Amino acid sequence: MTRLIALTLTLVVLGLGSSVASARDWQVIRIGVEGAYPPFSALTADGKLVGFDIDIAHALCAEMGAECTMVQQDWDGMIPALLARKYDAIIASMAITAERKKKVAFTGKYYQVPARFARRKGSGIEISEAGLQGKAVGVQRATTHDNFISGEFGSDVDIKRYASQDEAYLDAAVGRLDLLLADSVAMQEGFLDTDNGKDWEFVGPGYTDVKYYGDGAGIAVSKSNQDLVDRFNKAIEAIRANGTYQKINAKYFDFDVFAG
Repeated sequence: MTRLIALTLTLVVLGLGSSVASARDWQVIRIGVEGAYPPFSALTADGKLVGFDIDIAHALCAEMGAECTMVQQDWDGMIPALLARKYDAIIASMAITAERKKKVAFTGKYYQVPARFARRKGSGIEISEAGLQGKAVGVQRATTHDNFISGEFGSDVDIKRYASQDEAYLDAAVGRLDLLLADSVAMQEGFLDTDNGKDWEFVGPGYTDVKYYGDGAGIAVSKSNQDLVDRFNKAIEAIRANGTYQKINAKYFDFDVFAG
């Protein structure tokens, strides 16, 4: 009987030890970022990560009293790398969609803006089934924009998919595309306001259809780390309450990017 009690106590202690060992204090948080989606994330000439997403990530980590480590990752590998534990969270303008929520957990949104098409000035292209018939439309691969154009106009258009948004911009600038579809703010800052995009303009309405674009951009975290989701949510509320969010917003935009 004594041996049985001793064995039981040992198993309990080992179980508690395992539980404690698996707990995370989140003093260091690895953040997956893209670095190829200005003004939300980009690389400077000397290789420094900058942008709205990057500043938000640092502000949230500071609010949580944690050290941020940025891990650059190509867009279409973002969720697989998170699930492989390459990093702890994704802050990369990732829309909170039903399909993605099957794989990862999300915080609430930290911003939301509509998607739009852009065309070459003077082309006269209109956004309709007839207007898009046979047109080459550039989108970033595996994005909500890819899903939207495929779901709404897939049988009418020639969809050109790119690993990064910058690659789509380059093909548009040299005449390989009739239209672009992307986040309106990213396309304004990253293309239309540049020399390469000076001959392009927005066309048609903004798109925020929940079916494709979800509930805004959120922070993706492994479903096994719900405590980290909770911490991020509290930090988002805190930086919006103390004015930090608004300062970052004003650095990049002249409107409230949270409201869309």
